Amino acid sequence: MPVVVVESPAKAKTINKYLGSDYTVLASYGHVRDLPAKNGSVDTDNDFEMIWDIGADSRKHVKAIADALKDDDVLILATDPDREGEAISWHLQEALTKRRAIKKSTAVSRVVFNAITKTAVTEAMKNPRQVDVPLVDAYLARRALDYLVGFNLSPVLWRKLPGARSAGRVQSVCLRLIVEREDEIEAFNPQEYWSVKAVLETPRGQQFEARLTQLSGKKLDKFDLGDRLTAEMAVQAVSSRDLKVVSVEAKPGTRNPSAPFMTSTLQQEASRKFGMGARQTMNAAQRLYEAGLITYMRTDGIDMAPEAITEARDAIKARYGDKYVPASPRVYKNKAKNAQEAHECIRPTELNKGPKEAALSDSDQAKLYDLIWKRTIASQMEAARLERTTVDIASADQEVVLRATGQVVAFDGFMAVYTEGKDDAEGEEDSARLPQIMQDEPAKKVAGALKADAEGKEAALGAADAVLGMQHFTNPPPRYTEATLVKRMEELGIGRPSTYASVLTTIVEREYVRKEQNRLFPEDKGKIVTIFLTNFFRKYVGYEFTADLERELDEVSAGEMNYKDVLNRFWRDFSAAISETSDLRISEVLDKLDAALAPTLYPPREDGTDPRICPKCGAGNLHLKTSRSGGFVGCSNYPECRYTRPISGEGAESYEKVLGEDNGDEISLRSGRFGPYVQRGEATAENKKPPRTSLPKGWAPESIDLAKALTLLNLPREIGIHPDGGAIVANLGRFGPYVMHQLPDAEKPVYANLKETEEVFEIGMNLAMEMITHKRENPGRGRAAAKALKELGDHPDGGAIKVMDGKFGPYVKWEKVNVTLPKEIKPEDITVEQALELIATKKPAKKKPAAKKKAAPKKAAAKKPATKKAPAAKKKT
Repeated sequence: MPVVVVESPAKAKTINKYLGSDYTVLASYGHVRDLPAKNGSVDTDNDFEMIWDIGADSRKHVKAIADALKDDDVLILATDPDREGEAISWHLQEALTKRRAIKKSTAVSRVVFNAITKTAVTEAMKNPRQVDVPLVDAYLARRALDYLVGFNLSPVLWRKLPGARSAGRVQSVCLRLIVEREDEIEAFNPQEYWSVKAVLETPRGQQFEARLTQLSGKKLDKFDLGDRLTAEMAVQAVSSRDLKVVSVEAKPGTRNPSAPFMTSTLQQEASRKFGMGARQTMNAAQRLYEAGLITYMRTDGIDMAPEAITEARDAIKARYGDKYVPASPRVYKNKAKNAQEAHECIRPTELNKGPKEAALSDSDQAKLYDLIWKRTIASQMEAARLERTTVDIASADQEVVLRATGQVVAFDGFMAVYTEGKDDAEGEEDSARLPQIMQDEPAKKVAGALKADAEGKEAALGAADAVLGMQHFTNPPPRYTEATLVKRMEELGIGRPSTYASVLTTIVEREYVRKEQNRLFPEDKGKIVTIFLTNFFRKYVGYEFTADLERELDEVSAGEMNYKDVLNRFWRDFSAAISETSDLRISEVLDKLDAALAPTLYPPREDGTDPRICPKCGAGNLHLKTSRSGGFVGCSNYPECRYTRPISGEGAESYEKVLGEDNGDEISLRSGRFGPYVQRGEATAENKKPPRTSLPKGWAPESIDLAKALTLLNLPREIGIHPDGGAIVANLGRFGPYVMHQLPDAEKPVYANLKETEEVFEIGMNLAMEMITHKRENPGRGRAAAKALKELGDHPDGGAIKVMDGKFGPYVKWEKVNVTLPKEIKPEDITVEQALELIATKKPAKKKPAAKKKAAPKKAAAKKPATKKAPAAKKKT
């Protein structure tokens, strides 16, 4: 029977159900070959020949496919319908040909489908083709470029910047965006401005709010009321005059729905509405696609198949009525950079299957399906009809003019189903609904109706009166979220949909960036790397250069350019840039970076003294230094003076903070290679390492005072004396908080872990005794038996599958296979299908018999006499 190969076991299972017993459907488990992580994998001296290696985990999957081909001479490659999918099919064909599993008689074909439905799969089988060579060439070019950049640039970083871990073609440009945004925020100077508003009342007793827009015949711009004095004069001008309505203008308008999702917009919207990261979003989308619920989720396309449009219009009519169906279908123009890599938009495979009908138990998948279904349905619905009303209120002498705006939704249209989220300061304007207001009628001021909301900067003017003046300050540009960063990368033409999730994950894992409350903050290490690259490899982290390279790669995939020409041009200049830095000493690099960072590192001091003079010893000069944990500023008098501080934003004296004194010792808060810590006294020749304790996880440096510091420095804490002798103590260790006791005649102490840091300072004798006794009676491996959080049922090969509570987090357990649960999957949400996929990534216990078969040819041991000939050889010599 024909052998069909797809990427994942979940996809294989679904497709096998559609094709039936006439086909053998196997999974490749992703890419089967990759470039070995060693020099020469891309041979730049031999026309960029690429050496491929089959991974250890992939060998068994390739063998399974090869074994299946022994019984049938038909191979159908059905991997994903994009560049990566094409590459996997090409790799499989090449690897199987080298194994001689593909013979001259073997019929090899490629099929693609945009959705895993019975109709799509069976239709694809009727339309086979060959592997698309231009798409494979585009993959080869990208893979070679990423290898050449990463493998040649990363070692430069290791040598010149201790602690820097890697650089990448897209990764480093993405990091530069985040660092430059942080620079903008640090350099931002807020500008003061004021606004004046009043609450007015119609003759019918209905109130509304209006803002001052004209004063003394001049239209007010944002900064015209720039200080308290001018604001006070404006408040007085409004307060002292009677007002009446001079114009009421209502304008009808429409709002059209957003286009259906493509990869980047799906990632952005999932981030805005659910706080889901790009990788989390794509993982959930992948599972929805493999389950046959949505179309392929890596696409630049926004067009929809005609039959899907018809199905969407029918679903709208059935659920919302005829008035929500536009007279003609909406057509969205495809914005793909390269039509050959574009597919249909991301949409449900069945538009009449709403979120309730899908009945998904996994929370991420349920939220994402709901989002995709609503966006798709809304994209084919009638426009919303709005009425925007503008009311101008003026004094008789026209000295002051106020304006009130409001919006009324006359017909909700697509908004009955879905409205797109907004980024940062993109809030909806004029959304307030106004009461009935007539022209020429008086507008009475209402005293005390307004509340001061001066953004906490300064008290507002006239808070108890009818007119309120409010102080504002301009805000710096917001830090990127994953949504806004993906949007910016897309605008610049950097990267492609399939790369965004992995790039964002990499810069966080490399500790170049940290994510807090969905915002991306550059770490000092990331800043140093970016400044190094912009000084020594500026071209290769340039936005325009990276976008131009992406355009060339698109031309390769369209068959309009030879990929080796692209590699040749790139390597010629890049290798020269690498060579130029090879002779640089670390001191030269640090001098250049120090000069580039000078405005940030050495801001002017209030007393006018030289900002480079060490504030501690007063003699040494401050200079940029690096360590494994990143960059910092240190004193040139080291080791006599050990003053250090971070490179960003905290000023010259804040890094080493003196908290107070205790018994004549100075207690300070500092930061080192492993994070912030408290220290007693100073390092001296006699006392090279004074007492110090790291801050526990969750203890913010800004929350540490003298009392807390002493509490930490006084650890270990003695809880009491055990009845059998010896003290029971509580302390913080490498693996967290614990209690410990050692009997006088025992060789080793007994440790029992505590769950919370605070327990170290609070636990009493009774509980500590109970924990120590339990641990002594149940030694095990120093940990109680893992607790099952959830039972998922039996594995198809037998044995229960459970979700366990482990020391390092929840994990899936089946017999002897343990797989850590990914961060994006909650223990309570995991399904059997997900667990089976995770288990499949590890070597199943069931495979052990196969190992015995390998060991079976013990007859080979009979050949040992061959080794006995060695002594005979010695006799000859």
